[in-house]
Amino acid sequence: MNKNISIIGVPMDLGQMRRGVDMGPSAIRYAGVVERLENLGYKINDLGNIEIAQPERVHTSPDTNLRNLKAVAEGNKKLSQKVDEVIESGDFPLIFGGDHSIAIGSLAGVSKHYENLGVIWYDAHGDLNTGDTSPSGNIHGMPLAVSLGIGHEALTSIGGFTPKIKPENIVIIGARSLDEGERELIKDKGIKVYTMHEVDRLGMTNVIEDAVSYLKDRTDGVHLSLDLDGLDPSDAPGVGTPVNGGISYRESHLAMEMLEESGLITSAEFVEVNPILDEKNKTASVAVALMGSLFGEKLL
Repeated sequence: MNKNISIIGVPMDLGQMRRGVDMGPSAIRYAGVVERLENLGYKINDLGNIEIAQPERVHTSPDTNLRNLKAVAEGNKKLSQKVDEVIESGDFPLIFGGDHSIAIGSLAGVSKHYENLGVIWYDAHGDLNTGDTSPSGNIHGMPLAVSLGIGHEALTSIGGFTPKIKPENIVIIGARSLDEGERELIKDKGIKVYTMHEVDRLGMTNVIEDAVSYLKDRTDGVHLSLDLDGLDPSDAPGVGTPVNGGISYRESHLAMEMLEESGLITSAEFVEVNPILDEKNKTASVAVALMGSLFGEKLL
């Protein structure tokens, strides 16, 4: 894996309704991520945080039910440009959220550099809603759909092109809460999904082996988008939309270790760490520990 890492913090809390997730990047840094990765031999360039506008707390445009659309779009444009610059410089982009709406900007920036970008979406949710299917209007439930070119033009057009990814290049792992519109889109587009049923039945070893086998010959780079609510709330309590029955701490370490061994991951983001909802920064510490495994940390 690239030994030069540029960290980008994105204190975005406008893609959902619960305050505190904007402090996620600070919580992850406080949990010692820079020191941990430096101890593994990486050169770390912490670029600080993207500036995120703070409009009226809940702002819905008259022509859409999407909350804080303008501010979320502006923040993701800035992130897209920064990610693009990091890849141009030759560094590995490592992005800290913030809510999962930031994946819109991450994928817009990353996908400029790949013909067939793959995506591993490690999450309890599909994030495949649109303004028409979303029960809430929260954009953090839409970034994967947006990246497929489905959604509001203010979001799909970020980066100057659409779509950013192809449905056949996506693997969702850990899903256990899908809205009806998301289920229909998954079936319509043929998106590969390992729900918790498959994780339980096959085991994480087989899930990751299958995912790597599926992606390795069809993609020229793979972005990991890891939402901490993919883990069970007992292991990662500091998230805004916890869903019981999730992936365990140990299974997640195994997944990260196997992804590191595969050599497929070319960019990554860790999102939805909310220290206000957390227990003594436990969830940020879990995120940092998983990054350790993703970047090659071994017991022996």
